[in-house]
Amino acid sequence: MNNPLFLRIVDRPSNEVPYFEQRKNAHGRLGLSVLQKCTSAIRILACGQSGDTYDEYLRLGESTALLCLENFTNGIIQLFGDEYLRRPTPKDLQRLLDVGEVRGFPGMIGSINCMHWEWKNCPTAWRGQYTRGSRKPTIVLEAVTSHDLWIWHAFFGAPGTLNDINVLDRSPVFDDILQGRAPKVKFKVNGHNYRMAYYLTDGIYPKWSTFIQSIPLPQGPKAELFAERQESVRKDVERAFGVLQSRFAIVKIPAKLWDKEKI
Repeated sequence: MNNPLFLRIVDRPSNEVPYFEQRKNAHGRLGLSVLQKCTSAIRILACGQSGDTYDEYLRLGESTALLCLENFTNGIIQLFGDEYLRRPTPKDLQRLLDVGEVRGFPGMIGSINCMHWEWKNCPTAWRGQYTRGSRKPTIVLEAVTSHDLWIWHAFFGAPGTLNDINVLDRSPVFDDILQGRAPKVKFKVNGHNYRMAYYLTDGIYPKWSTFIQSIPLPQGPKAELFAERQESVRKDVERAFGVLQSRFAIVKIPAKLWDKEKI
């Protein structure tokens, strides 16, 4: 992480989140600084290590490091969520549509898929609910990703025993359409006008008008070309999951927390 970005992230919580304000104890000594607290939280997120890894380097105990991590993530969501964890605005949507048309898919606004995050400390009573083929409990993340790795829809928390269709049934991805708040979209394909955007998916998703899947056994040059292009563009979401896990190792390794809400 470059220095200006780190200082920008540190500056906001230090001024707007009470937990990160440096205080004096009963003896008049200054407590932990905001740099110590934020560095500990970011290192845990980036490296996926336990809370007591940095006790000598940053002078933090394990319980304090985990508390820093919890307050840091809550503070980031509170301070930056409206800017980065949001659905596309009309301007964003038009940009996604323009990029999709250039890539050969007019009306496409992203790729949707799911990934599993192993839950190491899953309570024994819940293991049957969260364990599927790997015999290890997992939690499912559903995401819609654009070409530039922007995850503009994320639905997390479904048990690992659910497949992509079951997760979709619980997901709020189509809430705007069902409630009549979806932005208006117009595009033309093969001389036909359409008014609903769509996502690129793999074969497990239902055959809805909002999903465009590949052709399992393409016959002929035209079908082969479509399958090749669809599978190539759909890999955006797979690439986003890979980058997410490489940047934040805490998502790559099994989750060590006990509380699902904190995870």
